[in-house]
Amino acid sequence: MAAALAAQTESRSSVKVNLPADSPVSLLSADWGESRASERGSALVLNLNTSLALRNSSNRRIRAISWMVLSQEATPGGRASVTKASLDVGPNETFPLRVDLKLLRPVQRGSGPMVEMTLDGVLFDDMTFWGPNRLDSRRVMTAFELEAQRDRRYFQQVMQSQGLDGLKRECLASIARQGDLPRMNVSLARAGRATAMDPERQVQLSFLHFPGAPVDAVAGIAHVSGQQARAPKVEVENRSARAVSYLEVGWILKDSQGREFVAGSVPAKAALPPGKKAEVLQDAALRFNEPVSIESMTGFVSQVEFADGQVWIPSRAELRDPRLQRALIPSAEEQRLTNIYRKRGVQALVDELKKF
Repeated sequence: MAAALAAQTESRSSVKVNLPADSPVSLLSADWGESRASERGSALVLNLNTSLALRNSSNRRIRAISWMVLSQEATPGGRASVTKASLDVGPNETFPLRVDLKLLRPVQRGSGPMVEMTLDGVLFDDMTFWGPNRLDSRRVMTAFELEAQRDRRYFQQVMQSQGLDGLKRECLASIARQGDLPRMNVSLARAGRATAMDPERQVQLSFLHFPGAPVDAVAGIAHVSGQQARAPKVEVENRSARAVSYLEVGWILKDSQGREFVAGSVPAKAALPPGKKAEVLQDAALRFNEPVSIESMTGFVSQVEFADGQVWIPSRAELRDPRLQRALIPSAEEQRLTNIYRKRGVQALVDELKKF
């Protein structure tokens, strides 16, 4: 325990790790040596920079894990999460989990831990889930794992059909695309109002359509003002035979110079029966954190969760759309695999792909 953090606690335990009796992972050790706490006015700033050593206590392989980290539930900045995906941890195997977070809480005296860490969910290789799921970890980790499976299969298919030379070419092409992606700092916030300095205009939205998508976006509008696009309203149609409970719409924004940027995905809860249409109003604003003039917006359905908990994501073929190729950041798994190639060579990548 870092002395600076412990000094703030007046001899009480600074960090508490909560694991229930039936937890599929166990805590072996926690090194809090780099964590610090400092007072700023009436707030306490907690910088957690630490590592947990965990063991898989179950009889299944772990693919992803998510933790909720809480300093105070009602305080802005008092709650955060840590999710680690693309794992392959067998029964009784150990693995590390880095925790690098900044939290806030009011300065107060008394008993009890300053920070509590609670296991929110574990995803196994058979796609079953364990955990309280307070942070919607099941959907998040399922989508991560589906992306990882999709992209590992793609690189495995390239290796089988084109050999090591083809695998090298694909890695180099992916690395080049990653380097060529336009860099723009975009933040997602609750929708605000336009100001007199930035008059607002209504923009008709266009959409990319994926043949395999269970939900299609067919029409919509957004309000654009200066560097902000807010409150997109989208009409969606459930083309599947299953009820939909959640979806995400990704956005490509074009500026006045013709540059295009993928500005992330905006979530939307949606109780959408099979074959039905509905308007989804997303109470959010996409803000560029540097000078830019938004000219147009193009949306695409990037994720769907069904009422039974299953998740859909776009296929590799659907993501080959030229506009997405120019602007969409590759998945975390594709970046991980190409980083293995870049740092350790093609044989290390082959060895990694053979694990799955």
